[in-house]
Amino acid sequence: MSMRVLITRDFDQMSEEAAGIVLRDVAEVLGAKGSYNLGLATGATPTGLYKHLAKAANGGAFDPRKVRSFNLDEYVGLPGENAQMRALHPESYSYFMVQELFGLMRKKFVETNVPWGCLIEQDRLAAALEANPGDWEAQGADKGKAIVIRRDAENEYLRWIRREIIDAYAAKIRRFGGIDLHVIGVGGRGHVAFHEAGIPFEGNEVLLVKLDANTVENAVADGHFAKVEDSPQYAVSMGAELVYQARKVLLLASGARKSEPVAESLLRDPTPEVPISYGRNLAARGGEMIYVLDEVAAGQVLARRAEIEARGVQIEDLRGAPAGRKVSELAFTRDPASGFLG
Repeated sequence: MSMRVLITRDFDQMSEEAAGIVLRDVAEVLGAKGSYNLGLATGATPTGLYKHLAKAANGGAFDPRKVRSFNLDEYVGLPGENAQMRALHPESYSYFMVQELFGLMRKKFVETNVPWGCLIEQDRLAAALEANPGDWEAQGADKGKAIVIRRDAENEYLRWIRREIIDAYAAKIRRFGGIDLHVIGVGGRGHVAFHEAGIPFEGNEVLLVKLDANTVENAVADGHFAKVEDSPQYAVSMGAELVYQARKVLLLASGARKSEPVAESLLRDPTPEVPISYGRNLAARGGEMIYVLDEVAAGQVLARRAEIEARGVQIEDLRGAPAGRKVSELAFTRDPASGFLG
């Protein structure tokens, strides 16, 4: 089993260490097979890592044209009269990725993929769900629920969503050989993307999630949307079952709100109550699970270090390491064959 926890001083060191892990893995995999599939998350936590990756790409550390990316999630129900307008909405996760990574690179990834939630008409979805209760079931113990549509649903629109939005995204990832390394964050209840606490792991590779009312109201209160009617009510998201099929998962956590769920995921056997605990299954299958935490997010890990290490988790404290490494130092030397640093 390979489960490692790296404890860093702050956001900057967390981002530097994470960038080093990604760049070294890219170099190794590209040297072996000539292409790379990178899983990506949105949110504030990975933004420092993304700036390092863009800088490395622009400095010639790797060739983005050999990298294909797959994002975790996207909203359903963003304002806009068509899919293009919704994808370009400033609160869409597609737009976020352009701002924080894709748009910063002079050479672009060979392909970028964000779950195709913007293709779904929210009003039509809601009407179909209401009119066809036998075509789906709600799963989950928390307020956010997975809407699991039957493959043989009678309603044509619901069948299309299941086939072309949900199942097709997982199928495309498999078609390109799976994800080499997946960058993820963690929610305050231990959730990954929109895989909320209590949603079963099995059979939920990609989820259609009904957002809880508090999530919607908070989005308005925080200024992301003008009114509740403009705020998305649903999202399409990778589930933990798909996320942790990656060869390597890199979980980043910053801030006090993440401290308890991070520790719980390391202390417990895999449970849908703490979706990120599924990482133990990845490690048991021979994959690599790496946590990179800032000092505050690591508070409970440090307090319960002996218990966590007794469960086979390797903890490395990097807070005393030198600060401010350059991106060029994160990836080492150039490989003439692949054009990447490694």
